Amino acid sequence: MAKQRFTAFNEALNRAPLEYNGHNHPKYSEVFGINVFDRDKMRCYLSADAYESLITSIDEGRRIDRKIANQVAAAMKAWAMEQGATHYTHWFQPLNGATAEKHDAFLSIDKDGKAIEQFKGEMLVQQEPDASSFPSGGIRNTFEARGYSAWDPSSPAFILDQTLCIPTVFVSYTGEALDFKTPLLKSLTALDKAAVSVLEYFDKDAKKVFATLGWEQEYFLVDEALYNARPDLALCGRTLMGHAAAKDQQLEDHYFGSIPARVTAFMRHFELEAYKLGIPVKTRHNEVAPNQFECAPIFEEANLAVDHNQLIMSLMDRVARQHNFRILFHEKPFKGVNGSGKHNNWSMMTNMGVNLLSPGKTPKNNLQFLTFLINTMKAVQNHSALLIGSIASESNSHRLGAHEAPPAIMSVFIGKTLSAVLDELEERVSDQKMTPDEKTELKLDIIGKIPEILLDNTDRNRTSPFAFTGNRFEFRAVGSSGSCASPMIVINTAVAEQLNAFKSEVEKIIAKGIKKDEAIIQCLRKVIIESKKIRFEGNGYSQDWIDEAERRGLPNIQNPIEAFKTFLHKSSIDLLTENAVLTKRELEARYEIRNEIFLKKVQIEARVIGDLAINHIIPTAIAYQNVLISNVKGLKDLFPKEYEQMGDHQITLLHEISEHIHQIRKQVDEMIDSRKEANLVENVVERARLYSENVRPHIESIRYHIDKLEMIVDDEMWPLPKYREILFVR
Repeated sequence: MAKQRFTAFNEALNRAPLEYNGHNHPKYSEVFGINVFDRDKMRCYLSADAYESLITSIDEGRRIDRKIANQVAAAMKAWAMEQGATHYTHWFQPLNGATAEKHDAFLSIDKDGKAIEQFKGEMLVQQEPDASSFPSGGIRNTFEARGYSAWDPSSPAFILDQTLCIPTVFVSYTGEALDFKTPLLKSLTALDKAAVSVLEYFDKDAKKVFATLGWEQEYFLVDEALYNARPDLALCGRTLMGHAAAKDQQLEDHYFGSIPARVTAFMRHFELEAYKLGIPVKTRHNEVAPNQFECAPIFEEANLAVDHNQLIMSLMDRVARQHNFRILFHEKPFKGVNGSGKHNNWSMMTNMGVNLLSPGKTPKNNLQFLTFLINTMKAVQNHSALLIGSIASESNSHRLGAHEAPPAIMSVFIGKTLSAVLDELEERVSDQKMTPDEKTELKLDIIGKIPEILLDNTDRNRTSPFAFTGNRFEFRAVGSSGSCASPMIVINTAVAEQLNAFKSEVEKIIAKGIKKDEAIIQCLRKVIIESKKIRFEGNGYSQDWIDEAERRGLPNIQNPIEAFKTFLHKSSIDLLTENAVLTKRELEARYEIRNEIFLKKVQIEARVIGDLAINHIIPTAIAYQNVLISNVKGLKDLFPKEYEQMGDHQITLLHEISEHIHQIRKQVDEMIDSRKEANLVENVVERARLYSENVRPHIESIRYHIDKLEMIVDDEMWPLPKYREILFVR
């Protein structure tokens, strides 16, 4: 193992930077979307009537006529085959967090036995992939294989590896959702209806509201040779052992620093491939930790943005291998350095191009802005626990640390200036009828001046899970390996529910003879008061905030097992069932799936660290002990009189090594016993709890002793690449 380790290290040191089309790189605008069946290509390949019918169906969410589906299928096939495609697949997002696809060839045999290329409407609209091995949470039995994928026309088809990929939903034989996309689309519909209803007070021309999403994807790159020499990285996506390097991120010199040449080549390559797929990647930079980077696109409609994030994660992994890298999306691949998140920048946009979370030029527009801002805050407060549950996972629970994303207390940051505006509204507005002078003063002096007030006053708070940043909210707690769809489902639905409640309250006040604007302001004051406890402007890492949050009654859910339970809270069930996003059974299934994935990940990590400890670390430590024993014997033979003084250090080391070996062996045995005991429990949820409480703690205990041995054992004998070797691209 030592030879393998140093061979891998030398390969990484000697690897020359790989250029990717360094001198003949095409203009991005020329290749953007060339592998996407977008509206321009639809217009070229479809008849005018078919094109108009399809676009209307997409924009208005109507069912597509079977006749039109046949024409679209023929057009897609013609375009795809011109690009060299030979197969098609329904591309979907099952509840394991990955993407899935089953490829079928266009090739068919006609009644005369002749080979032809064929792709009919029914093949486009629906496919029947095997559903038996995907997570279902009890919705499907293992022996029941049938599941259905159905075309999502709102997300355009694309070509990848000579395959026409058709984004789809994935449901069971009984129609229940087995994916992230189905409830996401339903949540977008709920938000659209609620927001348009409230917009009737401000803009009657707005007929549709889209949730928009701009994700920021953080990731690590590791040299492939070093990655292959670390079984824990290869099998778990993170290091289960490894002492901190003398230098890592403490000088803060990596953040926004010069990007290494090898990494730049990788970035140029995956960005080009992303542009071909219509993914508008805009930003690239070094992140806080060594070997950590980030990419971010221009914001898009949320459903498309989720698809693009899932697609780009797969794309980045494939391109990284071509550059002799491995990409790590785990939230905490290396202990003691910055972890990786996936910040979700969320807003709402009308069909008229108006961002509902952006102040306007008139008091009316700013009253609209305040309406959607304040109701969003209240929605977050109403379902803060479920928002934490939506991003909870085994890997994301490792993420807290220096320079990192927020604690597990949901709070909203809007900035001191905007907070002062809300406080003034709260103080100056009452339930009593306002005089004309009061209305004018309120609109001109407070509401009308919001754009001026917010200018250069929308600073960010890195410790806030849900921060307003000028024209959007940034949900910073999402983990880098997770699907954006999960938190988007909750945010969309929670805001829809709150907007509906707000509209109902306003209508009640109007029914009492109060004019519309005054009714809206009175209701906003009430929501400001009700949502006040979720607002926080300070340091979310401080103990003072933890204490204050407890006094305010805000949930602080740090354990994933507890976070998963939020799926079954009555408020969560009511929210998602009443808005027709998820049924109670679908929620129960997701609760079970989250627990099952958690326990399986802990189980894998426990097996890996047990294997490495017993078969790699302990034998290496014993081998080094034998070297020390030989040294001590030699000293005693050569210097019998001075031996006690000269051999003291080696004797101490022998005792230390023996104690660490003993503790590792003891902890591994106890961990195995705990695993065996947990595995006897049939109930998945209870088994996950036992893995969390009785198995998971041993992993960290074993690591402690291994990391101590790493600093004692001869460097040349240590079997695994160390942090100082892995964490710096060469």
